Amino acid sequence: MTTTIPTYETLLLTRSGRVLTITMNRPELLNAVNLKLHEELAEVFTFAAADVECDVVVFTGAGRAFSAGGDLEHIQRNANNADLFDEEVRLAKRIVFSMLDLDKPLVCRLNGHAVGLGATLALFCDIIIASEKAKIGDPHVAVGLVAGDGGAIIWPQLIGLCRAKEYLLTGELLTASKAAEIGLINHCVAPEALDTTVDALCERLLAGSRNAVRWTKILLNQELKRVTHSLLDTGLAYEAVSMRQADHRNAVQAMLDKSK
Repeated sequence: MTTTIPTYETLLLTRSGRVLTITMNRPELLNAVNLKLHEELAEVFTFAAADVECDVVVFTGAGRAFSAGGDLEHIQRNANNADLFDEEVRLAKRIVFSMLDLDKPLVCRLNGHAVGLGATLALFCDIIIASEKAKIGDPHVAVGLVAGDGGAIIWPQLIGLCRAKEYLLTGELLTASKAAEIGLINHCVAPEALDTTVDALCERLLAGSRNAVRWTKILLNQELKRVTHSLLDTGLAYEAVSMRQADHRNAVQAMLDKSK
C-alpha cells in the first residue's frame, strides 16, 4: 500500500528508499518558526510514524540554517497579545510528544544554526549530525523568556544539570565542535561531508532489525518521556508568564529596532 506524502506550506517531505526526509522550508527567514510551522510540525511526526514506506526519518532545514527559532513578527504578535501564546502551548506539547512517540529512528541533519526552539527541535531527535559551520544554543533568556518549550528538559538529559544551567541561564551559542565535545550532539563534520555521513548512518539503521531498532528506541525514550511529562506543562506555564512581562516586550522592541 502506497502512502501519499502530504503537502505542507512550511515543510517539504521527500522519500529516498526507506528514508523519509522532513525539511523545514522557510529558507529566506532561516526557517524561523511562525504559527503555520508550529501547526505543521505538530502534525508531521504523526504522519511519519504512520508512513508504512519509511523506517528512518531525517529532519533538517532548507538553506543555510536549521532553524533560527521563533519568527520575529510572530514573537511580536505574541508579545502584544500574550493570550495568543496559549494556543501555541497546545501545539508545543504535540510537537514534543509526537517526536518522542515516533518509534522510528529520527536523525537530525543539522545543516546550520539551531537557536531557541530550533535547538529544542534538533535535540529531541535521536542522533544529531552537524555541519561544523553550525552553532546551537537556547537564548530564551536573552529575550526575557523562560526556556519552557523543551530546552530546560532536554539539555540536562544530554549534558547534565551543571552544564545545562550555564548554557540556558546565559543563552550562549555553542559551535558544533564544542557541542559534540560535551555530548550535546553526536557528530560534527565538514559541511561537504554532512550528506554522506547522514546517508551512511541511515544505511546502518536500515540494515538492522526493524523491530529491534524501534523497540530499543521506545525503551530508551521511556525515561525521557517521563521527565517530559513531569516538566513540560510547568515549563510552558512559566514561559507564558514571562511572555507577559515588560522585559520580554522591551527585548522584542529592541530586536525590531535593530532589524529596521
